[in-house]
Amino acid sequence: MKTSASQDNFYPQIVKLVVPIVIQNLLSAAVNSADVVMLNEVGQSSISAVSLAANYAGVLFMIYYGLGTGASMLSAQYWGKKDIQAIRVIEGIALRFSLIVSLCFSAFALFAPNLMMRLFTNDAELIAIGAEYLRVMSVTYLCWGVVEIYLSILRSIGRVTVSMVLNVMTFSLNILLNAVFIFGLFGAPKLGAKGVAIATAASRIIELIGCIIVSLFNKDIKLNPAYLFIRNKLLFKDFVRLSLPAAGNDVAWSVAFSMYSVILGHLGSDAVAANSFVVVVRNFGTVLCFGTASAGGILLGNVMGAGDMEHAKTYASKLMKLTVITGVIGGALVLAVTPFVLYFADLSDTAMHYLKYMLLINTYYIMGTAVNTTLIAGVFRAGGDSRFGLICDTIDMWCYAVPLGFIAAFVFKLPVLVVYFLLCTDEFVKWPWVIKHYRSGKWLKNITREGLFEEKA
Repeated sequence: MKTSASQDNFYPQIVKLVVPIVIQNLLSAAVNSADVVMLNEVGQSSISAVSLAANYAGVLFMIYYGLGTGASMLSAQYWGKKDIQAIRVIEGIALRFSLIVSLCFSAFALFAPNLMMRLFTNDAELIAIGAEYLRVMSVTYLCWGVVEIYLSILRSIGRVTVSMVLNVMTFSLNILLNAVFIFGLFGAPKLGAKGVAIATAASRIIELIGCIIVSLFNKDIKLNPAYLFIRNKLLFKDFVRLSLPAAGNDVAWSVAFSMYSVILGHLGSDAVAANSFVVVVRNFGTVLCFGTASAGGILLGNVMGAGDMEHAKTYASKLMKLTVITGVIGGALVLAVTPFVLYFADLSDTAMHYLKYMLLINTYYIMGTAVNTTLIAGVFRAGGDSRFGLICDTIDMWCYAVPLGFIAAFVFKLPVLVVYFLLCTDEFVKWPWVIKHYRSGKWLKNITREGLFEEKA
């Protein structure tokens, strides 16, 4: 999508981008919800094991997200500049990094799944179930890495509807196959937690095939293996400079967030099971926030790439107001669905007690998440500022939240809910720093280059 500097058409453009992205995020949350709801019929151990094992997918997704964000930062601005060749080079660079990471994760999940599970729990039953899940999931990582990069590029140039259609297909198929393989429908074997992994693997493979088909009909940006071998020193330098801090930021945050699961995992299966439901509900509560952040980043990048800094500044201000609104809506949604979750969840009495208060804590936690995500992953990155987020989140999570959680849980041995509450203060601790950086305007930059292909790469 190309923007016009002469018209202040922020709201029509943001709605056009937000709606498909929110639909994608809703479907992604629906898949996670389906996993938990269906496994609820199998047993608490299956829910807990899959929840713990899925932390690795969460870390991997954040790596892909970081690489995709780096690619999007550059692609959105070069799209605003109308430089298609630069976008193709950027896609190739991002795919090279993604494939390397995917191969490493696949190897670990295939050959050392028990070791991976022991990081989160010492419960033999959970380790066995989770290891089986990870072995099957290993085949999905290569497909996933390619798809995420390609769809990130498509979204950065405004092709959010294409991305949405592919995601609708994939997620719908995933939910259907979940039911088939978990419960043994239509003559399929009844596989429980393993069925979740098989359903995910099958849908990811089909999603990759869908991307290939889309690519054949896309005249601008294709999923072309030849892009892997295009060299350009300046774009590679820019990608590394911008993308690696973004990826490092997302990995540092996601690994630290996974440490929350490590802490809860060693506080008992009741805490893990309760948190499994909380994660699902929180994902639904944040879809609008994250959709707004993603759409805002695309729009701001296009405008800055076109050199219209005044409109970029205005759009960022309007985006912040929308963020506050979406954060309030997200918190209200969590509060509204809490009675229904408590009614349908089939957990032990202790786990149900944890679940009730964890959900209440997340009604305010979403506001902190909304503001920080929009600014760090949306506004700042749109202008190529990825280092601030890396520094901010690393200090916040690894110097404050994770140590606080471990000390509270294992030194002072505080109750589970107190530990959880303390962990959920992380987003608000960094608010002053993040808002101050936003007001400074240091993130407002055009990061494109002139004459890229006049020099030999």
